[in-house]
Amino acid sequence: MTTGEQLELDGLPVPKARRRARGVALAAEQPVARVCIDLPPQHLDRLFEYAVPAAMSDGAQPGVRVKVRFGAQDVDAYVIERADEAEHDGELLPIRRLVSSEPVLTPAVARLARAVADRWAGTLTDVLRLAVPARHARVESEDEVDDAPSVVPAAGAAAWAPYRGGTAFLQHVLAGGAPRAVWTALPGAAGLRWPDAIAQAVASCVLGGRGALVVVPDARDIDRVLAALVDAGIPARRAGGRGGAVRLAADDGPAVRYRAFLATLRGHANVVVGTRASAFAPVQDLGLVVCWDDGDSLHAEPRAPYPHVREVLALRSDLESAALLVGGHGRTVEAQSLVESGWAHDVSADRPTVRRMTPRVLALTSTELAREGPAAAARLPTPAWRTLRDRLTEGPVLVQVPRAGYVPAVACGRCRASARCCTCHGPLGLSRADGVPTCGWCGRLATDWRCDECGGATLRSVRVGSERTAEELGRAFPGVPVRVSGARAEGGVLATVRDAPAVVVATPGAEPVAPGGYAAAVLLDAAVSTAGSALGLLPDALRRWLTAAALVRPASEGGSVLLVGDAEERATQALVRWDPNGLASRELAERAELALPPSVRMAALVGRRDAVLAVVRRIDVPGLDLLGPVPIDQQAPPGSLEGDVRAVLRVPRASGAALARAVAASMSVRSARREGGTVRAQLDPTDLG
Repeated sequence: MTTGEQLELDGLPVPKARRRARGVALAAEQPVARVCIDLPPQHLDRLFEYAVPAAMSDGAQPGVRVKVRFGAQDVDAYVIERADEAEHDGELLPIRRLVSSEPVLTPAVARLARAVADRWAGTLTDVLRLAVPARHARVESEDEVDDAPSVVPAAGAAAWAPYRGGTAFLQHVLAGGAPRAVWTALPGAAGLRWPDAIAQAVASCVLGGRGALVVVPDARDIDRVLAALVDAGIPARRAGGRGGAVRLAADDGPAVRYRAFLATLRGHANVVVGTRASAFAPVQDLGLVVCWDDGDSLHAEPRAPYPHVREVLALRSDLESAALLVGGHGRTVEAQSLVESGWAHDVSADRPTVRRMTPRVLALTSTELAREGPAAAARLPTPAWRTLRDRLTEGPVLVQVPRAGYVPAVACGRCRASARCCTCHGPLGLSRADGVPTCGWCGRLATDWRCDECGGATLRSVRVGSERTAEELGRAFPGVPVRVSGARAEGGVLATVRDAPAVVVATPGAEPVAPGGYAAAVLLDAAVSTAGSALGLLPDALRRWLTAAALVRPASEGGSVLLVGDAEERATQALVRWDPNGLASRELAERAELALPPSVRMAALVGRRDAVLAVVRRIDVPGLDLLGPVPIDQQAPPGSLEGDVRAVLRVPRASGAALARAVAASMSVRSARREGGTVRAQLDPTDLG
């Protein structure tokens, strides 16, 4: 007689799972585990039930990693919850193995991951791959003794004094509230720069007894925030200590990243500063989430389901009742939408404060340079050259160039047709003055290139990169050090430069910090920054210009910024006035008129025509507007069956959640039926060009 039969004779209830797992002794309590299996097909995006063996009952708790049998293979899975009874009527398979007893997936992060998957029509498995780092067994086995004193930060709000609502935001956070703010940061002297403001907000949160999470674009920004936290009384976490800040970045390597993750998970650290994936960090008693420079492309996840840090943190703020701070020198249209909808408050300075703390900005357009005659066509016109010469006596000057490399694009010297590779038709460029033209797509050397249009063999530069610019400036200012900062530069991306005369040439996002501020900045090739048709092009160009200009001393100390080139007029005027909020507001109004995000929700389906159409036919949402499908390759003839196409589904914002559910359901049907072709679905795409 089995145990279940004896219980039935005794008149006691028998858990269904216990009757259906023959030959295995099951857990006395909650013998059913509902798990998320680590398999990519979309139709498997649900919880599966397994029996919990008695030997694993204590270890197989929600959040741990396990191995389960699925089909003919053992697969990784997370235990999401335990239950007394199964919903499945058949026999349950037992969990095969407990990978680790560490509950790496907290209930709060599991809820967030599910919300992110639903928001972007993805799967829970895909989101968990972003949220939970790979296991490092040696790090997991490390034992720390927590006997050091807790970290007590220092109170302060000086960096928020110039902003309307800034001090009130900190007071609300300190009191345990959950305010939401969009912050336009000013340039400032030491003690008033953006890392100091973030550090003071974090200190207020920690003083209130809660944890904080700060997400920044790259490793340099992590270092800046951590240094500011030290000044605010929150140093890096000490081994064995409680409290302090940890750095969480994928670039640090698996062991270092997992160690920081575990310190946060176990409650040994109450502040996390990291890059994109740290938005899911398991901070205990989360009270504040911060997204700095939300317009930076590094905040957009390039892997499915393509979430954006700003939106992930907004979801997390709601789910965990935490304060939200979205900040930057610029203002994205999406952030402005949060303000104008009333969901978040605007935190910015008044106009007199802006004028007092910013450098003098001048736009050198063709109209402004008309009196220069032929010299107006020079890449570095006389007024810019004169400014660099004069300001070099006061300290370093910054030159921002929108493109890296030497000459990234060349054309025929005779007919000026774009020089293309003879093999793949990619663009040709030069890596040095005496170099051979190289294809930017396939990397082949064009040793015997001739123009397809006129047969010419000479080349001329079309776009000049940072290295060629540095070479030209070195000749223009002999005896002055020239530093190049960029991912492809010989010295890489520089963090800081000395407060001494020097010309610093940098690509957008790679500008090093001068402790005393730059004496001047010249922003070259402005027209390149506003050329194109991508959504958010103008606010993004303004954001890059403002990021560089914010490193310059205020006008009262002689700081000046020159924008060189005929950029789009609205972006140029917004820079001259230092008014990113105004530009974002106008862009938002235009998008509302044109029915473009964020005033509407969109889904882009990319793939083979027949596969895309099959997915679209199953989607029925109120107010649905189908655009396309159209060939992605603009050279393909209309109606062509060759190559990939894009179909865009557009709905009112109120139907956004329904659109995400419908897209996910249609993709799930496609996965279950194993329909042919390929389809990639992306909600709220940023590039529709």
